[in-house]
Amino acid sequence: MIKVLIVEDESLIAKNLQRMLKELAPDVEVLAVTDTVKGTVKWLNSHPYPDLVFMDIQLGDGVSFDILKQVELDRPVIFTTAYDEYAIKAFKYNSLDYLLKPLDKADLKRALDKFRKLYQERSSQQPEINDLIAMFATGKKIPHKERFLVHHRSGYIPVHKDQISAFYKDQIIYLLAGDGQKYVTDYNTLDEIEELVDPAHFYRANRQTLICKEAVESLQKHYTGKVEVKVKGHDTPVDVSREKAQEFRHWIEGDLVQ
Repeated sequence: MIKVLIVEDESLIAKNLQRMLKELAPDVEVLAVTDTVKGTVKWLNSHPYPDLVFMDIQLGDGVSFDILKQVELDRPVIFTTAYDEYAIKAFKYNSLDYLLKPLDKADLKRALDKFRKLYQERSSQQPEINDLIAMFATGKKIPHKERFLVHHRSGYIPVHKDQISAFYKDQIIYLLAGDGQKYVTDYNTLDEIEELVDPAHFYRANRQTLICKEAVESLQKHYTGKVEVKVKGHDTPVDVSREKAQEFRHWIEGDLVQ
């Protein structure tokens, strides 16, 4: 059996992750679910280490990297995130993995497959985790893209990030400017763009849309719990799921740790 610890402060996401693990990997046993830095450190210090840890980045009393500073965890970690692109780039570079919220079965399967391949080499992952912790501790940042080339007539024009309202996918990837102009880009996925922009100013609202904070005009809470966001230049509201609604409001207010 593969023994797993889940570190997640959103109970719905934790339950959903457990359900999907049960469906995709019957050989996985979830030992516990912790929801704070303090509680996770206490659990790890009083139990044998699991084989694999799922860690949400943003917790109620800090960030999950605080756990790794206090505990010498020599086990692979799969991080879950919806906003911190610094982390996403670092995890990819360091051969760790991440799950984008809301959690997706295909993403989870990919992460589990990657874990199984790394399982026999898990002792070699600790130096990479230490590098990751050091990067966040020193505040080292990855440069963000300032301009994007988009198709215009028979050529290209640059669009500065301050002029962008959103990127969205409708078979291809479009850039939406604040004046309502829509431009075709050469990107294949929103994931590619998400790696390039500053997460303090761009948010992955859903799988089809990446919106700019400065372009948000209003929020409307739906009876289902989701949030409908009016974005400058966009004809229809952009939906943010109920699971991500609170996090999105924190992002708008600038409360999320970058």
